[in-house]
Amino acid sequence: MEKSFDYVVVGAGSAGCVMANRLSENGKNTVLILEAGGKDRNFFIHMPSGYSQIVPTKSNLNYAFETEPESTTSNRKLYWPRGRGWGGSSSINAMIYIRGHAHDYDLWRQMGNNGWSYDDVLPYFKKAESFNGDGDKDYHGFDGPLNVKKSERTDDELLDVYVEAGKQAGFPITKDFNGENQEGFSRYEHTMHDTKLGPRRWSSARAYLHPALKRKNLSTEINVQVNKILFEGKKAIGVEYLYKGKILTVKANKEVILSAGAINSPQILMNSGIGDSKELMKHGIDLVHESKGVGKNLQDHYAVVHSFHCTKPVTLHRSASFLRTQLSGLQYLLLGTGDAANPPSSAGAFFKSSPEKDIPDTQIHFASYQTDDLHGREGIGAEHGFSAVICILRPQSRGHLELKSADPSEPPLMYPNYLSEEQDIIDTRNAFRESRRVFMQPAFDDYRGEQSKPGPDVNVDNDDEVDQWVRDTGETLYHPVGTCKMGNDDMAVVDDNLKVKGVDNLRVVDASIMPTLIGGNTNAPSIMIAEKAADIIRQSV
Repeated sequence: MEKSFDYVVVGAGSAGCVMANRLSENGKNTVLILEAGGKDRNFFIHMPSGYSQIVPTKSNLNYAFETEPESTTSNRKLYWPRGRGWGGSSSINAMIYIRGHAHDYDLWRQMGNNGWSYDDVLPYFKKAESFNGDGDKDYHGFDGPLNVKKSERTDDELLDVYVEAGKQAGFPITKDFNGENQEGFSRYEHTMHDTKLGPRRWSSARAYLHPALKRKNLSTEINVQVNKILFEGKKAIGVEYLYKGKILTVKANKEVILSAGAINSPQILMNSGIGDSKELMKHGIDLVHESKGVGKNLQDHYAVVHSFHCTKPVTLHRSASFLRTQLSGLQYLLLGTGDAANPPSSAGAFFKSSPEKDIPDTQIHFASYQTDDLHGREGIGAEHGFSAVICILRPQSRGHLELKSADPSEPPLMYPNYLSEEQDIIDTRNAFRESRRVFMQPAFDDYRGEQSKPGPDVNVDNDDEVDQWVRDTGETLYHPVGTCKMGNDDMAVVDDNLKVKGVDNLRVVDASIMPTLIGGNTNAPSIMIAEKAADIIRQSV
């Protein structure tokens, strides 16, 4: 081993940055964090609207994965952007801060995961947070590293129109999606911070890694490819990685912490000999420990986009032309204001797709623009419009990942298996119709033009036609989880202390440990998981 540290953290994403900070906090533990991408220096990372320049294309900031074609989604290869570099996906996401419903965490506890009920995890959400807004104060933290700000945007009149339309449709208005009542329509909260130069994204790197870089006991390596975890018998002793064409090894005196995300964490485990022996045998990988659940239990939010043309020039299409985009960027640079100073979705909703649901099972991201592609790969046109991005929150469908080869540089094969359970297509259809009902309310009468998505070739009252449109057009909402799930059943990969079962000195700390998908965006829960994991580790020493 060329070097040794007490803890080696693999991945500087939403969870990894937290681990690097918290484990090095006492000044005694030596910590190394390894990251496949680079530092978060790109200007577009920090500009609130800049994600639109990063998400559409593959780069050193974006893995830009693709899934395998599947019949349930019309045999399409689906585009899966994932963050690469300091901050991981928290550096390229739309910055929406959502924790999920209390029921989600109580379910984890009911599944046998001690210490993961809502009452158990709420203190860690609060510990992480520094909240700025008019939400439910009892549910927020005010002196944590992660700046969270409720939208106060005043230059997008459709945001309040949307909330009013929800009220007219009979839905409640909620004060705070992360407070006492998630259900209803409201403005979103974002991981943003107002600085002297204007609003800035507040990624996990910004919140946790940058403040810790001055510590002498924290080291970082960037632009490395982690090949595998090294073992002596069943004990993890270090990590092998590739840097500038040279294979290096580093020793972990205490533990290896795998925080590479729901795609890369299971891939690294399999490359290291932890997984289904039959799968590993195909690629000539020696088995360290049989763990059939690695790469299984894949869950994600599948979203469809419902749009209308807008009869007034009040949407974000005002900044869509090349010249207008440049002027918007210049306004942000000089004044810290304008469309570039704001995230793409500042209002939304949580509601029940049908009355028999116990809790909200649908999330809407409202956007004052329309586009042919959810990921922005085709840009947005000049014609004004507005959209609802619709997803059901707790899909029953389960997918999986598997190795394409033993080459760590090759992405795994991804089979999300969206809509394979009939209830998921039924719920999505119902959610679409409820969302459409909101757009048909009087609040939108002065703005609503022709419906653009689905187009005139789809009869919105015909179940089969709506279902086919859902299968033909849906995309990821960027929330894959569950591929190294926490639990005590045969398919569980980690226990409720996030230790990898069957081996020593190895934990997984990221969204892959979620046994079930939470009801909302997954960045805030990933940070919470890491905050809790850091406490678990410190208390075990």
